[in-house]
Amino acid sequence: MTYIPRLKQEYKSRIIPTLKEEFGYKNIMMLPKLQKIVISKGVGAAVADKKLVDHAVEELTKITGQKAVSTISKKDVANFKLRKGMPIGAKVTLRGVKMYEFLDRLVTVSLPRVRDFHGVSATGFDGRGNYNLGVTEQIIFPEIDIDKINKISGMDITFVTTAKTDTEAKSLLRELGLPFKKN
Repeated sequence: MTYIPRLKQEYKSRIIPTLKEEFGYKNIMMLPKLQKIVISKGVGAAVADKKLVDHAVEELTKITGQKAVSTISKKDVANFKLRKGMPIGAKVTLRGVKMYEFLDRLVTVSLPRVRDFHGVSATGFDGRGNYNLGVTEQIIFPEIDIDKINKISGMDITFVTTAKTDTEAKSLLRELGLPFKKN
């Protein structure tokens, strides 16, 4: 017997019929679903200190449970003393079981730990059914030990869906448990 994440089971049993009824889909393949979650972290101070990128990769690996990779700059920027090919950040792409597990931990454990949390902004959609969320402190994740971090920094979380419109994507993410602010 293989392991199926709680959110994936919930998607199949509860969310599919809800979305099918809400948008009037006749075919189950038309339904929007979550494809991947990309967590990225830019390290601007890495121009001076290369070890900061290694710390960012290590933190993202702890948070997601999957090895993160460092990102490199694509072009020279003289104002920032940045050369093409220098490591400048870290990212990790989650799919399948790890994606559902990360989303479950984000919604149930990490987001409630944010100070003065009233929900995530509903304005982070890009017009094609993808949603971007910015986290200001990495210490909201329980995997990060506050005594062992160098500097408090944020990260961007991108939810890539197969939805054609933002309303479909918002409905899908709301059903998956993402707490949007009441407008």
